[in-house]
Amino acid sequence: MYSLLLAIIYAAFISLGLPDSLLGSAWPVMHEMLGVPVSWAGIVTMIISAGTIVSSLFSDRLTRSFGAGLVTAFSVLMTAAALFGFSVSGEFWMLCLWAVPYGLGAGAVDAALNNYVALHYTSRDMSWLHCFWGVGTIISPYIMSYSLTGGLGWQRGYRMVSFLQLGLTAVLFLSLPLWKKARLRQRTEAEAGKEERAEAAEAKSLTLRQALQIRGVWLILIAFFSYCALEQTAMLWASSYLVQFRRIDASVAARFASMFCIGITAGRFLSGFVADRLGDRQMIRLGILVVFAGIVLVAVPAAADWPSLVGLIVIGFGCAPIYPCIIHATPEHFGRENSQAVIGIQMACAYVGTTLMPPLFGVLSSAVGIWLFAGYLFLFGVLMLAATERLNRLVKR
Repeated sequence: MYSLLLAIIYAAFISLGLPDSLLGSAWPVMHEMLGVPVSWAGIVTMIISAGTIVSSLFSDRLTRSFGAGLVTAFSVLMTAAALFGFSVSGEFWMLCLWAVPYGLGAGAVDAALNNYVALHYTSRDMSWLHCFWGVGTIISPYIMSYSLTGGLGWQRGYRMVSFLQLGLTAVLFLSLPLWKKARLRQRTEAEAGKEERAEAAEAKSLTLRQALQIRGVWLILIAFFSYCALEQTAMLWASSYLVQFRRIDASVAARFASMFCIGITAGRFLSGFVADRLGDRQMIRLGILVVFAGIVLVAVPAAADWPSLVGLIVIGFGCAPIYPCIIHATPEHFGRENSQAVIGIQMACAYVGTTLMPPLFGVLSSAVGIWLFAGYLFLFGVLMLAATERLNRLVKR
């Protein structure tokens, strides 16, 4: 039962990753057919991000009221409906309309699944969970590419992903009884009693203000914001940095920029083998140090190109354990009864970081120069390290 539910959760996280890279791969064709400027993709992504922030902040109340399984099933259904809506949209305003349920569904399922795995599964399982998110982000561009090169159009690409989401929705509704019965380990009577008391304490949801008043929460929010700002800035601007500053061929730069994402996915798969042995705090610390090593390689003023190219892959590997381990450590740091509320706020901070910080770098690079890339990443790395180390000293459990 444990293995079956875990497989379903992994599949749900693949579905969470599927739409994330779909718009970017289809937009070069979409904006021409819709007759809008290429920059208008940012409007759609901002609406999606706003929806994810709102649903993340309400995830605590939703999950306590309906359970993680039901919230996940309905959230995936919402994203499936939104993707189908994208596939039948002939006007830009229709995309904006469907972006609302898209974002609301994505934020709710993200927060609900992350908290459920943090409470009931190991750090290894959390690392592999986010590895499967990466699998989803890799698969969807291939689906869109197949649709575009086969003459089926971007609409059919969205429709195919929508049908995949609908199939998963059916599986999730059928699996609802498993969510109540599955447990990670066989526990002693004393451990079981402790868990029952913790679960009884979860009956009342926290307001945003109450959650923010928990000791150490602000530190983890700074760390999470910094991580997501670093990751998304690297993902968005790495190729431009390599071409404009390092004078690397655009095709080579694009290939190695994509290796950053592959580095994250592969790194999460590999970190799953050692996460339980080293623990969340050590994995976070190790990941940040590897990120710093990658940033140094990217910034080194060498005549050869390979240090910068390899540095991007190293940054990806360093990023790999940080996100899942921060999430998995949340119940330990702030209590099982508070974890859903805190994780919901963490998700909201993540989306704020990914939405605002990469465009801010674009503004700074236009004013000062794209050579700031490595320093910008280094700044968020320092903030992340300072916040996590301070939290480790503050919350000793």
